[in-house]
Amino acid sequence: MKSYTVALFGEAEMGNYKTGYLFNSLDQLLCLGNPPTNSRGLHYAIQALLYNYSLIFFRVEEEGFSVEDYEFGIKLLKDQQLVKEISALCIPGVGNKEIINAAIPLCTFYHSILITTEADFYDYMTGN
Repeated sequence: MKSYTVALFGEAEMGNYKTGYLFNSLDQLLCLGNPPTNSRGLHYAIQALLYNYSLIFFRVEEEGFSVEDYEFGIKLLKDQQLVKEISALCIPGVGNKEIINAAIPLCTFYHSILITTEADFYDYMTGN
């Protein structure tokens, strides 16, 4: 059986910024605490783990707006050598063209899909 890995950027109550956390179970995810109001990252993280995917979680200060946090994580994912394949890159709350345009080459590099929400995709396409 092939193991899938999802890289995800999201807000969390606890944890360090500019750190990639590798999770394989819901129990491990508890170290991040509760999701802040209107945050979707931890909800997607739970879904990935329930489907038995490995998860690399990057805590960002504010979903969709902490450009520096996203750029750091994307660079780390591109340069790292521990995980050979990343099946999907999940960036909920991001409609920012700068962040999405930085994520697309990473998806191309790993031949992975980009997961976002309908509202974020609309923002990206319309430039809002």
